[in-house]
Amino acid sequence: MQDVTRRAALGLGAAALAGPAMAQGSIPRTDAGPLRATPEAGATLRVIRPARFVEPDEVIFRQNAQRFQDRFNIPVRVDFVGWEDIRPQTAVVANTGTGPDVVIGWSDDPHIYADRVVELNDVADYLGQRYGGWMTLAERYGKRHNSNAWLGIPFGGNIGPCTYRVSAVKEAGFDRIPEDHEGFLRLCQALKRNNKPVGFALGNAVGDGNNFAQWLLWSHGAYLVDEEGKVAINSRETVEALKYLQELYPTFVAGTLSWLDPSNNRAYSAQEIFLTANGVSLYFTLKNDPKTAAIAEDTQHAFMPKGRASAPPQTATVMNAMVFRHTRYPNAAKAFIAFMLESEQYEPWMQGSLGYWAHPLKAYSASSVWTSDPKLTIFRETMETPFWSGYKGPISQASGAVAADYVLVQMCAAVATGQATPEAAAREAERRARRYYRAS
Repeated sequence: MQDVTRRAALGLGAAALAGPAMAQGSIPRTDAGPLRATPEAGATLRVIRPARFVEPDEVIFRQNAQRFQDRFNIPVRVDFVGWEDIRPQTAVVANTGTGPDVVIGWSDDPHIYADRVVELNDVADYLGQRYGGWMTLAERYGKRHNSNAWLGIPFGGNIGPCTYRVSAVKEAGFDRIPEDHEGFLRLCQALKRNNKPVGFALGNAVGDGNNFAQWLLWSHGAYLVDEEGKVAINSRETVEALKYLQELYPTFVAGTLSWLDPSNNRAYSAQEIFLTANGVSLYFTLKNDPKTAAIAEDTQHAFMPKGRASAPPQTATVMNAMVFRHTRYPNAAKAFIAFMLESEQYEPWMQGSLGYWAHPLKAYSASSVWTSDPKLTIFRETMETPFWSGYKGPISQASGAVAADYVLVQMCAAVATGQATPEAAAREAERRARRYYRAS
């Protein structure tokens, strides 16, 4: 997820911000009445969120925060935190009761701290009524399980479909990415023989590591817990998935066991790998750098193989905003979240980043960003996927803890390295998962 050049990024950011009225007009919305959370007098806000992988994400987000500050006369400080660092920092905030007023963390993080965050029903109701309702994954991550209480407000999601060089796949004898495991394995083996290997993160990568591990399991019919939240990872399907990984892993380029989220972007851009799984950021970077424009032209996206699943077995890495109870200015925090998701701010942010964070509200499906480049259309329904962290069970403190502890990723890595058999790795993942689910 390398950064684009500053010149290219600022050009896109300026273009996106040039006409907020026009951007607003392209998104259907209704009058939901005013948000009742009136900011407190003398309020100030500190916000932390994950670091950007495309520069307009940060440039436009900061400009939107400045617009909020100018409109409400509320000073706002925004800090961008490394992807692997945001969860430890959130834990410190929760445990000390001090620090940022708004934490824009990861998918199920608000559920980890359910008893320490402010419910955001008024914000969710206002935005949902105004912008055609919330998409499926946004509701799942926003609401407490079996409740209408909103613990977080999702800002958007990033899915990681297969990103590949069209010419390399054709050279390997394939016209498209196969939907079955056997075909996908044959493709990856052919790419390896042609010295054009593949690469998927097996390190503790918030997005890419979890994305690959979850795809591997779900495409074989395996899952962490059942519908009631009973740990079910130690199953025949999991063992079969891990045995498949033993065949697939030799096609990977060296070093994937230590890959974090930026790693496969760098490898792909350097033409060290020719197929991986990634969000919009990689294509964005390639497209906006003259040195890699030819690679972008030869790049395409497709869903990872379905295998046994009935739908593409992938989920999104979601940015999910929460307000901790220690804040002195909860209404100002609510107003900030709502303001940033209004079309005057959200549409330019999404346009400038080429939809890197796909929208949580249904009205934004009408955004022209999804048809501005056919290679982006696959990302439009990111937040409608039927899979989620902790699938098939409820999103909870336990599911969030398992994700934060990289239980599934490390299970896969242990098998890939030969440190554990598939059977032993599945048992160890079960043991680790049970610790969290018993405590929840």
